[in-house]
Amino acid sequence: MRLFCYDCLYKYSIDYLNNILDLTSNMSTSTLKHDLFSQLARIGKTLSNANRLEILEFLAQGERSVEQLSQLVGLSVANTSQHLQQLRHTGLVLCRKQGLKVFYRLSGDDVVDLLGAVRHSAERHLAEVNQLVDTYLTVMDELEPLPREELLARAREGLVTVIDVRPPEEYAAGHVPGAINIPLNELEQRLNELAANQEIVAYCRGPHCVLAFDAVARLRVQGYQARRLQDGYPEWKSAGLPVEQATPAS
Repeated sequence: MRLFCYDCLYKYSIDYLNNILDLTSNMSTSTLKHDLFSQLARIGKTLSNANRLEILEFLAQGERSVEQLSQLVGLSVANTSQHLQQLRHTGLVLCRKQGLKVFYRLSGDDVVDLLGAVRHSAERHLAEVNQLVDTYLTVMDELEPLPREELLARAREGLVTVIDVRPPEEYAAGHVPGAINIPLNELEQRLNELAANQEIVAYCRGPHCVLAFDAVARLRVQGYQARRLQDGYPEWKSAGLPVEQATPAS
């Protein structure tokens, strides 16, 4: 007659429970990772639209109303509002209401860093991006742009004149310290404000902003020594470098 083994039953029960716990733990970890990746994918989905990327670039310059953004990106107010709602739902932008108008802004400088990461990856892996840059931008300026830290050092020593070629309202929201606001459409009429014997450094909204490329090309035609900043004001601010604010010219 076979005797009942309590020790065996105990060992079997413990092993069985451990297997169940391991299986449950693995399932929980798998579910957690899937849920996390699902949330990360929401950001990717939000960025997968050219209009929304353009809206983010404009908001990186400063707060805007829905109507202002609508004019800038060339969309209807309703369509622009829909894009902004998607950006708000993923936390990339914040809004406030003033009277009947709603104003939007980036939720933080990390959004600028996120856009920069997307741009860098695209430049590295998408030949089409480099082709577009070469076709439309590099033809205006093939020289290496000036890094932020180098510009800061040279500006503090008074070795360069820095010009911000963005519109006055963007300049007023924030700009590189000491920069002169000369919007691109006023450049030729305001050349007398620039020292002929000093290097001019122009910047605008970002690394691919055509305003700075165009400004440098025009200045060189006029005989000035001119270069671009490596990127734009949003990247400067995101890097923690000093900024100034001003009242737009009337």
